[in-house]
Amino acid sequence: MEPTVHHLNHHHRDTLRHLFTHPTSHNIQWHDVVALLEAIGSVEERHTDKVTVTVGGEVETLERPKHKDCSIELVVELRHLLDRAGFGPSAEGTALH
Repeated sequence: MEPTVHHLNHHHRDTLRHLFTHPTSHNIQWHDVVALLEAIGSVEERHTDKVTVTVGGEVETLERPKHKDCSIELVVELRHLLDRAGFGPSAEGTALH
C-alpha cells in the first residue's frame, strides 16, 4: 500500500504543508524534508552534493542545500516532485490545510 498524507506523522505533515505554503517559506530545514521524503519514498545520497529521491513512480535528482535551510528553487523542485507523486494540494484526500 502506498503511503498517503494520512499515514504521515504530524511533523511530516507540517513539513509538507510548509513546502506548499505561499509565499514560499525561507526556513524549511533540509533534514525535515529528508525525513518526509524517507517516510513517503526513498532518498539516496550521492558522493557529490546530489540526492536521488524516489516518491511513487517519480524520480528526481536534487542538489543538497549548502546550508540547513532549503532554497526557494529547491522548494519549487520539491513541490513539482511531490505534486506529480500525488502529495500536492491538488491530490484527492490531501489534508494540507
